[in-house]
Amino acid sequence: MSDILLSLDTGNLATLLDLSAAFDSINHSVLLRRLQKLYMYSIHGAVLKWFKSYLTERRQSVRTWATNSTPSTVFYGVQQRSVIRPILFILYTSDVLQLVRDYGLMPHAYAEDIQIVGISLPSETDMLQNRVSVWTLSSCMAANRLQLNHNKTEALWCLSQCHQHQIPSRPVRVSGTSVQPVTTAKNLGVYLDADATLCTHVTSTVRACFAILQEIRSVRHSLLHPALVLLICALIIRKVDYCSSVLAGSPAVLLNRLQSMLNAAARLIFSARKFNPTASLLCELHWLKVPERIKFRLRVLTHRCLHDMAPCYLAETIHPVSSCAS
Repeated sequence: MSDILLSLDTGNLATLLDLSAAFDSINHSVLLRRLQKLYMYSIHGAVLKWFKSYLTERRQSVRTWATNSTPSTVFYGVQQRSVIRPILFILYTSDVLQLVRDYGLMPHAYAEDIQIVGISLPSETDMLQNRVSVWTLSSCMAANRLQLNHNKTEALWCLSQCHQHQIPSRPVRVSGTSVQPVTTAKNLGVYLDADATLCTHVTSTVRACFAILQEIRSVRHSLLHPALVLLICALIIRKVDYCSSVLAGSPAVLLNRLQSMLNAAARLIFSARKFNPTASLLCELHWLKVPERIKFRLRVLTHRCLHDMAPCYLAETIHPVSSCAS
């Protein structure tokens, strides 16, 4: 989101490619060889033995009622629900990310989700499309024994609202496959719009939260007050706070929609009427309003960046004003 906003601020156009691959296709022998290579990770000794012990000699079977299938050895994939699973996938696909950079594009990887951002002037979209089209992603992924899921690959052109007419409408060629541009793409649970307004994300969040509130309202009288508060915090507040920092700078009309949902949740907890004021209710629940919640999340993130508790790609973008030249 930061890359997209920076490109729009400079009058450029950004394209977002959302690629999808599979965890289950990781080849154990290829991964272990890469971990040992000096120019990659140079992992040896006890650490390498730990990885090898973790990956190899796993067996699996299928159980139906009281019958088990014959166990078979697992040569591909990483154990599901494993904490180290996403990290191993990123290590395994690092050369794919380097290939993206070689073509002048910016990769972002989280587990098996890869987003690629390209930036150009609106008048140079043909050149950007050519850069995206000619790269050899499929052959690189095939060499890694990975398969690109074209059905889940999306292309999103981002431009400011007043220049939406300059967005190309023809399909984008990605590794020999035509991908039709979309107006909204879902990235790790956040809906990104072509005009970067996040209207779709707010609409989706509000709709989902009000649906949950309706279900909770039907069992309201069967819940004790502490249980009701805990349930709403787990199901409603979690959705409001998830990635809320991307909403920084959003217009008040969007934030008010989220606030109305928080107000409805507070009224449900205290059995208040629909149009009763909620300031005292929010205060009693110790709930910040939506704009303050966003500011709080940003300040926590900034604190972590300044005290080496955040990833480098975030920390290196934040500098104290005192360290900047006048």
